[in-house]
Amino acid sequence: MATLDVDVIGLIECLVSPGWRLSFGSADAPSIHYNLSGTGRMVVGGFSAFPLVPHTLVITPAKKPFHIEVDNPTAAKTVNVVEAEWDPRSGERIQRFVAGDVDPMLMLICGYFRATYGSSIDLFAGLSTPIVEHFGPGDELGSKLQAALAEISGRQVGMQAMTTAILKQVLVTLIRRSLNSTSVWLERFSILSDRQIALAFADMAARPAADHSVMTLAHKAGLSRSAFMARFVRAIGCSPMVALRQMRMKRASDMLAARTLSVEQIARAVGYRSCSSFLRAFRQVHGHVPAEYEGEGRSAPPAPRRSARRVGRS
Repeated sequence: MATLDVDVIGLIECLVSPGWRLSFGSADAPSIHYNLSGTGRMVVGGFSAFPLVPHTLVITPAKKPFHIEVDNPTAAKTVNVVEAEWDPRSGERIQRFVAGDVDPMLMLICGYFRATYGSSIDLFAGLSTPIVEHFGPGDELGSKLQAALAEISGRQVGMQAMTTAILKQVLVTLIRRSLNSTSVWLERFSILSDRQIALAFADMAARPAADHSVMTLAHKAGLSRSAFMARFVRAIGCSPMVALRQMRMKRASDMLAARTLSVEQIARAVGYRSCSSFLRAFRQVHGHVPAEYEGEGRSAPPAPRRSARRVGRS
């Protein structure tokens, strides 16, 4: 779990009264929802509605609208709708959305986030259906998320680091559950259940600039080359060298954003022995060369017709 990174984009309080619906449009990031109290239901995209009971945890895919609603026992159906306009620029403040003019039946803590493993594998990027898991009071997810809200409200030094750490704890709890689950979304974390592949992947994540090759990584995993390749692709969805390039380019992007090193220095720092090889890989991943080169009218060399087995040599 040391290589799991979580970026908290925004936290939200959702309160829904009987006979009301709170509706959200699609967003570019997945969202997390934890029901503190009350009963109701949730509908994500075009999927069937599912019940919300206390301690239900839901992860919704990116780019999928969803709504939360509570039936009115005195009416035939929910008719009052509030369209929630979440502001992704809210940053370090909590947004609250209230649907209803009486005491709320449902009280949820929600938020938008991104979670990556080893700086390159977005754990929820390919999520197509919602994840719905039921926890209990002993799991303390509610208290953790309430602590995150308190951190944001308090606006003390280190608030962002604390909220990120808290949400990471929540996601780790979910991942632990997945490893003992028969749910269809278990495959999302298949890398974590394949210990030998996880060992090699963790080494790549910890030392992306090292002179890795398929053979050295297979040795790290304690597997033959063919077995390692097959299991790596099954777990990660791409070859080891493609995954390594993604890690290196993610680190390179972070270093470029810091504006403390030149492109040549960054190329060496992420494992490339020549700037031209680095620029070629950067363009393959990001679709453009670094701004330093664009601004001076220089361009990266053309992409090769086929990639080498070893990344970083030229």
